[in-house]
Amino acid sequence: MKKDNWIPKAFLMTFFIALIFSSASNAIVQKYNNFILLSIICILFILIGIIFDIIGTAVLTGDEATFHAKSAKKIRGSKEGVYLIKNANRVSSICNDVIGDICGIVSGSMGAILAINISVKLNISVVITTLLISSIISSLTVGGKAIGKKYAIKNSDEIIFITAKVLNKFKKM
Repeated sequence: MKKDNWIPKAFLMTFFIALIFSSASNAIVQKYNNFILLSIICILFILIGIIFDIIGTAVLTGDEATFHAKSAKKIRGSKEGVYLIKNANRVSSICNDVIGDICGIVSGSMGAILAINISVKLNISVVITTLLISSIISSLTVGGKAIGKKYAIKNSDEIIFITAKVLNKFKKM
């Protein structure tokens, strides 16, 4: 039986991606403690989580034959598309769970910082502000992912192909 080292790899990958995302957001917060910038960064993390959730869902529903046909025609990104679909479980886990969950956690911590800033500036209750901000972040994340999943299922091959072309560009760097 083949040994699967996925759990330690996922742990390490999650640790380092979270470290990078958290460090970047904390550095921005330390340097620019600005409500608008913090809101934009929070929304950016929500969008990253939604985009990766879309990719993760698309690879689970994509058609491998489409990418074999593109590969036979030597279309750039087709080999990466085949790879993504053949490794759909792992790709989906990385996109949906690792990156998606990290983005959810980082956007939540950004929301806490936003709530504190808003309550201090407007002299209102931290509890009420935190409840409102966390509810907004949760609804944007869950609603965005729900819309994204529906879109990913209908347009899986196009999403995979765009992702594959991006991977192909990075591969050439």
